[in-house]
Amino acid sequence: MRLATRKSVTAAGDKTGMVYVPGGAFIMGSDRQLPEERSAHTVEVSGFWIDSREVTNAQFAEFVRATGYITHAERANNPGSAVFVAPSELPQGARTSQWWKYIESANWRQPEGEGSSIEGRERHPVVHVTYEDALAYANWRGHDLPTEAEWEYAARGGDREEIGARTAYDGEKPIANTWQGVFPVLNTAEDGFVGTAPVGCFSPNGYGLYDMIGNVWEWTSDWYRRGHVNVAAVNPKGPPGLAPLAPGSAPSRVIKGGSHLCAANYCARYRTTSRQPQEADLGTSHVGFRTVVRDQGSSTKEAKANVGK
Repeated sequence: MRLATRKSVTAAGDKTGMVYVPGGAFIMGSDRQLPEERSAHTVEVSGFWIDSREVTNAQFAEFVRATGYITHAERANNPGSAVFVAPSELPQGARTSQWWKYIESANWRQPEGEGSSIEGRERHPVVHVTYEDALAYANWRGHDLPTEAEWEYAARGGDREEIGARTAYDGEKPIANTWQGVFPVLNTAEDGFVGTAPVGCFSPNGYGLYDMIGNVWEWTSDWYRRGHVNVAAVNPKGPPGLAPLAPGSAPSRVIKGGSHLCAANYCARYRTTSRQPQEADLGTSHVGFRTVVRDQGSSTKEAKANVGK
């Protein structure tokens, strides 16, 4: 197996297709939503570049052709990935195992398993990529994955305070790719899509970023812990390591933004403060990513800001 390296990219840190987000302070998290979003606290981030759109199947295919990279889901020792399969009737108990299936033939090339393909979906976000897969692509481009703070700040589009569901709905009109209807059995597709949509189908936010809400969840570099520490921070990078794991749980990173599976009657995480844990070594059919390039002075600014703390 050949892994991607920075030497593979023609122009390290190439900013094609990226948008510059100027640094600033904002209120991260929420005291009015779900417990894992608390506590709201002041965060300052340095300026950075971020992909205006989620990484697509076509872009990931270019990376694989250039490097020979093999994703987690394609490796012989543990093939497969998690696929959403809508049940035929409304299940009792709302157990995720009733609609998530581990399919050994599922991977980024075959999103629904054997017999499926990405032909005609070149502009859709790549899915079935683990954290390691996403980071390998980012490093190949001379980029990185965003921290949770960077991602949430960018998703605000210039708003410093908490944003509710208006990033997904304009009144009752859907303006992002989420689930309309009764999850998990009926998607009325009022937004025009069942499943993923080509990137950039909906209006961008104030920074010119598309699909920061809905379509697919996106990887961040932060380890997951339930909630935020209520302390002001500069360029936070999340917990320094893994929190103690509950029995049966796996090391998880924070994913942000919600997906085409977020519904008002179930997930409703189509908000900028929403966050979930995702097993770092498990790909799914509703998780993708985008990349960042940081200002060269970011680490220096962070060091100066933290002197004496």
